[in-house]
Order: sequence, then structure tokens, then C-alpha cells
Amino acid sequence: MSVIAHLRVHANSFELGRILDISSGSSIVLENLVPLGEQAVPFFSIFGTDESQAFREAVQDHPSVRDIQEVSSHDDRTLFALDWDVTEDRLFRGIHETNANLLSATGGPQTWEIELRFHSHESLGSFKAYCSDANITLEVGRIYNPTRPESGPFYGLTQRQRDTLVRAVQGGYYSLPRELSTQDLADEFGISDQAVTERLRRAIVALVDNSLVAAIEAQDEFDPSGREL
Repeated sequence: MSVIAHLRVHANSFELGRILDISSGSSIVLENLVPLGEQAVPFFSIFGTDESQAFREAVQDHPSVRDIQEVSSHDDRTLFALDWDVTEDRLFRGIHETNANLLSATGGPQTWEIELRFHSHESLGSFKAYCSDANITLEVGRIYNPTRPESGPFYGLTQRQRDTLVRAVQGGYYSLPRELSTQDLADEFGISDQAVTERLRRAIVALVDNSLVAAIEAQDEFDPSGREL
């Protein structure tokens, strides 16, 4: 079963973190990421800095960088395209060797928050071992399975259950005070108010079972003591 891990990596522990060195108060978000060995150009946004030109020049001077181009700028966000030698980055090499998928990456002055999807807990364990051997400072945070594999992309909910639950939430059925009644929902969907109640009950059970319960079971499987490793 696949597993998603939220990781914290020290910026000085990997090549891209050293390349995209930012001052206090700024943050970087990678917009798209390139698998090891491909030559496509990744994009990243930097937020909260008034020195984009100085930042660009510092990045350009790094030996692993071929080119950096400013794509656009709006308010406190500047989008760059970066052409760099990803094969020099040991962190990305570890991601490639363990067949993990990089879902998101946000960098700060000291650390990067990275979200990876692994094929199994064993793959995550292999990645941790790789990082330890490569002297990459890594802290593993939350670990979970997004859904049960058999639940599909909508957590096992049927189309009717999804429509009714979404309408109930957006219409204020669960607000205090309640802005939408069971009868209101029944009239909209052309069913009885008892059928609405039952449909909502089944939807909530399926949603919790295939998300929260699945995540708890995955955490216990990875570490029965409940500790984050």
C-alpha cells in the first residue's frame, strides 16, 4: 500500500536547498519538479523578498546552475525558471532510487518541507536509510495513506452520497445555527428526509473509514507504538 510522508530537510543538506538560499522571512515553493535525468526546466516561486535581482545573481553563480530566468512577478511573488544539474543533488537521487514521487516542496531560510509518496513503508524506510548514509539531515513528520486502495478517488462515496454531503456542508446543514434543514435537502434531491439522513450517515461513515481510519491503521502498521519515526 502506498504511503505519503511529510518530511523536513535542512536546507544545507541538499544541492537545491543550497542553490536556493534565501534570507529570513522569505519562502520558496517548487511549482513543478523534474525526475532525475530529465532536462526539462523546473519552475519555482519566491515569496516575501524585495531583492529578486540579488537572489537571481546569487543562484546564477552556483556551479550546478546553467541558467535562471525570471518568468513573472506579482505583488510579493516572483516566478523563476531554473536550469540546473539535478544529478548532482543527493536528495533527488534518493527520491529517484526509491521510486518515490515528489508531491510538494516548500523552502524556508533553514529547512524545507517536502511531501513524498512511496510505494510502501519499506520504500520509505529505504529512503530514510539512504538519507542517513548520505548525511542528509531528515526529520519524518506525519505518515499516512490517503485512502484505502479499493475506495477510489472519492473515498468510497457514491455519486449521490457525494452530492448530498457536499450540498449539506456548503448549504450550512452543519452550521450553528443550522442554515439548511433535512427537509430542504430532501426537497432538492426528491427523496424523503429519512432517506437524506441515511444517505448522509453512510457518506460520513465511508469518508471517515477510507481516510482517517485508513491513515491511523497505516501509522500503526509502520510503528505500532504510535511514535513518529
